[in-house]
This record gives sequence, C-alpha cells and structure tokens, in this order.
Amino acid sequence: MLTALSRSRRRSNWPVTMITGIAGALLGGMLVAPVAAMAAPLAGQPVQAPVPHSSGAPISGEVPNPLTELPAKPSVAGPVGPADRDLLVKVKLAGLWEMPASDMAVAKGASAKVKEVGGKIGPQHMTLDDLVNKAAAKLGVPLPTEPTPEQKGWLAEMQRASGPQFDLVFVDRLRAAHGKIFPAIGAVRAGTRNEVVRELAAQANAFVLTHITLLESTGLVDYESLPLPPAPAPGAAAAAAVGTGSLLSGVDTRAATGGINPTVVWLVLLAALIAGAYSMVRLIRPR
Repeated sequence: MLTALSRSRRRSNWPVTMITGIAGALLGGMLVAPVAAMAAPLAGQPVQAPVPHSSGAPISGEVPNPLTELPAKPSVAGPVGPADRDLLVKVKLAGLWEMPASDMAVAKGASAKVKEVGGKIGPQHMTLDDLVNKAAAKLGVPLPTEPTPEQKGWLAEMQRASGPQFDLVFVDRLRAAHGKIFPAIGAVRAGTRNEVVRELAAQANAFVLTHITLLESTGLVDYESLPLPPAPAPGAAAAAAVGTGSLLSGVDTRAATGGINPTVVWLVLLAALIAGAYSMVRLIRPR
C-alpha cells in the first residue's frame, strides 16, 4: 500500500517537477546571458576575421617608391594648404588698404579719437605687412600688390567723405573688415600644419583684436549693422543630448543583454520567478 501511495504521489508531483526544471533553466539562462553578452562585440559592429600570416610568400605588385609619395614642394616647416595661402593673401590685402585709410584718418578725422586710432592702426599694419611679406617669402606664396576693387571702393568712399561723416565711414568699414578676417585667422591658427603660418596667424590675431578694440573705443561702431555670429547647426545640442541618452540607456543596456530588448528580458525573468515560487509552494506545502 505504501508503494502504491508513493507511486501516486510521484504521478501527482510530475507537473511540479517539470515547472521547477523549466524555472531553473530560465533562471540559469538569465544568469549566463549577461556574461556571454559582455564577451560578445557590440551589436552593429562586425567582427573582423584574423588575417592569416604567410611565411615566405612573395609580395604581389610593384613596391611603392616613398620618394614619389612626397609633396611636390614640401616646406621645411610643414605642408602649406589652401587655407594657409588664403590667410597670407588676406593679411596682405588688409594692409594694402587699411594703411592708406589710417593715413586719411590722421589727416581728415573730425574727432581727436579717430585721429588717434588712425595713428595707431597705420604703423601697426606696417609691422604686420612686414611679417606677412617675410612669411610668404619663406613659403614661396605670391602676394597681391594692390587692394581689391571692393577695397578701392572703400578708400574712394573715405576720400569723398569729410567731417563727422568721414569718421563714421572710416570706423564702419574698418570694423566690418576686421570682423570678417578675425574668425578666418582663428580657424587657420587652430588647424594649420605649417609652423610659419601658425606663427603668423598668432601674430595677426593679436593685431586684429587690438584694432577691433581701438575702433570700438571711438564709440562710433554700429553694432546692429554687424553680421550676427553663425548659428549652430539645427538641433545640434538636442541631438547631442539624445545621443548621450541613447548611449547610456540603449546601446549599453542592449550590449549587456546580448542585443535583446531589456523589456523582454525582464518579462521572462518575472515569469521564471513566478513559476519558481509556485513550485516551491507546492513542494513544501504539507499533504
């Protein structure tokens, strides 16, 4: 009779045993999956197969000559890029029209302040002009010898003006021109590969900033007429914030779970816990 009772109990407990086994398998899988995911590469990043090493195999194709890979006219101070040449030309052009403009300010200025500013900007541009001439000679960059048509038009405008009107034209034209070249100097100074250009950009930056300050000291700068700074790319800040959030909440979480949606993982875990708790209650409940 005991044997029959034991068999009956075993037959009645087989569902409990099955549920317990399934719950154990699920829980074990949940424990192993994060470990396996940590060792796997991130989703979306292909795994490169190792390149087999050949022993004594001949190299196919012509061996490149390093001399042919060098720049056509390498500079001892580093390569000279298009932006470098453009900066040298712009600095030279600035001196070609701002030096005579400053001379006019000293001769025609209606206010003592404009005369003073013209008397400082002119000699400083002579020094900067000498620096750019020497830099261009070292690098073999040709420089212009006369102002552009637009700059000649500004000089003609100053020649026609007189009194307070001249002061306004002088300050307006020079302040606008300095504001345009200022960011160009900074960009070249930050990224040039040439030592000579880097030094000249640093020098020109100091001169231009000084001239902007001198012109603004006259009190005649019309700030409302100056162009606004370039606007940042649309949604750049928001995109950066979203990207950071995705990195913290999406990419890392999926990497830790082997690329599986975290919601699915938690649902499976919850189901396994419920099944395990049910099995434990059935096992320990007195019969």
